[in-house]
Amino acid sequence: MTRMSRLDLAPRISSALDDRDSEGRTRVLRALLMRPVLRAQTDGELVRLARRHAEELREWFERETGWRLVVDAQTARLQLSYVPDGPTAVAVAERHPARARSGDPGFTRRRYVLLCVTLAVLERSDPQVALGRVADEVVLAARQPGLEGIEFTLADREQRTDLVAAIRLLLRYGVLTRVAGDEESYTAGSGDALYDVDRRVLATMLSAPHSPGLVASALGAAPTIGEIENALHEPPPAYTEDEATRRLRHAVTRRLLCDPVVYYDELPEPERLYLVGQRVQLTRRLADATGLVAELRAEGIALVDPDDQLTDVRMPEQGTDGHATLLLAEYLARVGSVDVVGLRRLVKGLAKQNAGFWRRTTREPGAENALVADALDRLVGLGLARVTGTGNDAVVHPLPALRRFAVTAPTIRQRTDR
Repeated sequence: MTRMSRLDLAPRISSALDDRDSEGRTRVLRALLMRPVLRAQTDGELVRLARRHAEELREWFERETGWRLVVDAQTARLQLSYVPDGPTAVAVAERHPARARSGDPGFTRRRYVLLCVTLAVLERSDPQVALGRVADEVVLAARQPGLEGIEFTLADREQRTDLVAAIRLLLRYGVLTRVAGDEESYTAGSGDALYDVDRRVLATMLSAPHSPGLVASALGAAPTIGEIENALHEPPPAYTEDEATRRLRHAVTRRLLCDPVVYYDELPEPERLYLVGQRVQLTRRLADATGLVAELRAEGIALVDPDDQLTDVRMPEQGTDGHATLLLAEYLARVGSVDVVGLRRLVKGLAKQNAGFWRRTTREPGAENALVADALDRLVGLGLARVTGTGNDAVVHPLPALRRFAVTAPTIRQRTDR
């Protein structure tokens, strides 16, 4: 009888172990989507899970996204590559720029260039390096041929702030570990900071299909930055139908995982046709692996996180900025496209109406400009709105997903006695 009881327990134990392994893989996968570098010093349990499930995770990322996962004893690095194609590629890419810290402005092209130059400087630096020393080397590196369009001289606070943003992103990834000092004092011009350089993590930072050495030799003398950028991400030719289909799956999956909303009309025709035909099977596989919930609409698809973890931009959010964004979202969903000057007038009036709830500085002259800029950054980042034009001529266009924030008058039905 005892032997039979143990046999009866075997399937349950096996099922429990399978569930535990599946949960562990999902945890690591979600963590890598949020932070592409995990380190044993700060993410010990996640790195242990990544090592345990390394083979399955590598196969999943390679099959579904084409991304490469590198796992060793101390780190797990997901080498993301996301280069959208088509006429709206720039608009899509600008929705989710890198941010050094939550709430910081998104990276501009200038900051991305400084980040790459800083990585090149750190590759040749000592194991321990000061921020001031890095800055001096970056100034020299920025004078090299091919970088004439990027001026970096440490002449003002803005330029130091750009460098500090790159440094803080490397701190977040674990390339650097702060030993002493802080970045704020350096930005103010009154101090410095000292860092340890983790060359193991530094070596994994480059994420491109081709090595820079091969690209440089293929392009010849004095290529432009644009030529180098295009060549680094140029995919090899697809010689078979299976390879072409695999690339379509990778391109579509990357967008679904990286963008809050994927609109059909933003996709190149081959990707749109593939997604329309495979949306049910594709989103089911992604949902099973990540725990995300797929919303399939007539205009496109969104993968929603019920745990509200896999995002660097939230809505709704508490505080003055979050409330202002929510009110603007409701207004845009109700009236449609509006010029940015009209939104500023609206926010100026809202600041007076909500004087008892919003921070006091919102009633100062010009404060509405910053509130609108922050709200638009959030709405664009979440795929809820699109901005055309610049400056005072900019126009904000609501996108279909914004309709969920529309407020309609309640319908009150009179009770009839029977």
